[in-house]
Amino acid sequence: MPPLARRNVNPAHVVLLHTALGLYAAWLIRRGGRLSPALLLQVKTVLDNLDGQLARATGQTTETGRYLDTEMDLVVNVALNVAIAGRAGWPLTLLQSLIMTTEFLWEREHRGARGEVFRDPPAQAGDDPRLLTALRGVYAAYFTPQETGLARLFERRLRAITGTEPSALQRQAYTPRTINVVTANLGLSTQLLALGLCVMAGRPRWYTRSLPVQAALLVGVQLWREQQLRQSASATQPS
Repeated sequence: MPPLARRNVNPAHVVLLHTALGLYAAWLIRRGGRLSPALLLQVKTVLDNLDGQLARATGQTTETGRYLDTEMDLVVNVALNVAIAGRAGWPLTLLQSLIMTTEFLWEREHRGARGEVFRDPPAQAGDDPRLLTALRGVYAAYFTPQETGLARLFERRLRAITGTEPSALQRQAYTPRTINVVTANLGLSTQLLALGLCVMAGRPRWYTRSLPVQAALLVGVQLWREQQLRQSASATQPS
């Protein structure tokens, strides 16, 4: 059991702590800081990965906690991108969100195609109804349209190849582990590591300029998996 679990630390407090560190790092970046914000971002990453582990280890996973973690990460991402790029940080944050939403959806598709559980239900109930309603509203306004739009796009591309209701084998061919390896390396931990390195080098805009490149990489991976499915379909057709 992690040391924080033995101390009965509330995972939500860890979320608020790493959010504060991320916002402070954004402020330092805006002021031209290099080493301090770069290190703070890595501490934020450690704590961000820790809060979920802590919640699972202590049976404190809640719906509120999941929304809070996701939305506080968004707050920090906005602050960081705006600190680096000014007004352009807002559309860059949206692009960054789409990249990470793709990671979420492709992992969900991969597990769903194989009958695996994507995410266990919360271990605890009793969320504060007002807070939970507010967090759900933010998620529905910002994240849900991204998830719905991208999920429909990926499904439409799949059906354009199969021509009919995709079979279980076709869905598995469309969701190889390879694509999750790529997206896992574009997740938030990697994003903050890359940003930290750019900040230390005194070139934080190198990071924001990498976001369109990352998006282009995902487009290429999408086209690759479509081609893999076409080849799989051709190989199974009778000659």
